[in-house]
Amino acid sequence: MLQRRLRLLTWVFLIGLTLSGATAIPLQWELDAAAGFLGVADFSSEKATTSFTKWILKVREALHDTNAKYPFVAYGFDWLAFGHFMIAIAFVGALRDPVRNVWLFQFGMIACVLVVPYAFVFGGLRGIPIYWRLIDCSFGVFGFIPLRLCYRWARELQILQSFPKQSLSCSIS
Repeated sequence: MLQRRLRLLTWVFLIGLTLSGATAIPLQWELDAAAGFLGVADFSSEKATTSFTKWILKVREALHDTNAKYPFVAYGFDWLAFGHFMIAIAFVGALRDPVRNVWLFQFGMIACVLVVPYAFVFGGLRGIPIYWRLIDCSFGVFGFIPLRLCYRWARELQILQSFPKQSLSCSIS
């Protein structure tokens, strides 16, 4: 049962990491879809009525302009996705042997904790609105939770595996 929970949460983290990486590739399409969903597809950022829609439209306009003039800049997002995919692949080691690869859970927790100062420092330097930085921080918070549980369960599994199996046979004298 412990191994099943450990594998399930490792899969949840691995899939989440893969999906978050995959979203870095079709950014222009995603922002067009978000603008459509918000009902502001035909608006410019100047006509937005809320700060959130203004931000979505501003980023969408920037991506459209950049992709039209300098499409190679999007290659950086492709590499961002690649990084997510490679880290996800590393967690296959935790699926195969969580006790021996417990360090992966530690590595993941450290990365999740570092998302918070990274988002605040660089987001502030780049003019990212605070609410968007909080959304970015949520990836670290929500990623930390399953990794912490997996770490704890891998340690429990290690303890259980270190006990010699008791012999159930009885000797009659």
